Amino acid sequence: MKYRKVLLHVDKINSFYGLSHILFDVSLDVAQGEAVCLLGRNGAGKTTTIRSIVGLTLPQSGSIIFENEDISKIPCHLIIKRGIRCAFSEQRVFGELTVRENLELGKKNDKEPEKAWDYGQIYNLFPVLKKYEKRWAKTLSGGEQQMLCIANALMGNPRLLLLDEPTIGLSPIIINSIAETIKHLKNQNISILLSEQNLNFAKKLGDRCYVIDIGTIRFQGSFEDLSKDEYVLKTYLSV
Repeated sequence: MKYRKVLLHVDKINSFYGLSHILFDVSLDVAQGEAVCLLGRNGAGKTTTIRSIVGLTLPQSGSIIFENEDISKIPCHLIIKRGIRCAFSEQRVFGELTVRENLELGKKNDKEPEKAWDYGQIYNLFPVLKKYEKRWAKTLSGGEQQMLCIANALMGNPRLLLLDEPTIGLSPIIINSIAETIKHLKNQNISILLSEQNLNFAKKLGDRCYVIDIGTIRFQGSFEDLSKDEYVLKTYLSV
């Protein structure tokens, strides 16, 4: 793979929930325009890693460097302003607002408006959101809410998009639709960190991968190398 500028560098972060130590010296990188997958079973530490990067669970040690700035100790709303947006698996939509109103909340006044995501682009990517733009978000199906969650993040014009298990609980048809969306975003040179349990889904989209288990990175490398590592597959991914 040709050299790409590192956009995000997570270096040996340790994160806690109360007194419970969840992440142990977790390190990973995401380069500009790259899609990196963080793989692991339920409870392995994937969501905590995403929460730590976006400032919802501040790490107690280690560093998170985004565009050459340490963001590990700053609050979530300031990290969002710097260009990191996240779509969580637990739906982060406002059910009492319409689809259109949810998108309006995600909208950012960008300094380069010609590069900004607008409603037309969002509706081209997710036609169902155009169809249901006047509906309350709570009336959407799980898959439609996941699309709205991703769309809301895109309205913020992210330089780094964090996707936390976007396929969990969804039907194969919706999963295929989400996959096509991620491919489209990759083609637009958006950097993506994707946490996933679904290995078959991830390997179709990711450039590289990390495997996490009990809060510790157990593997990093290409999907080709991962496919040859039977110990990692069986021990940490239950394949």
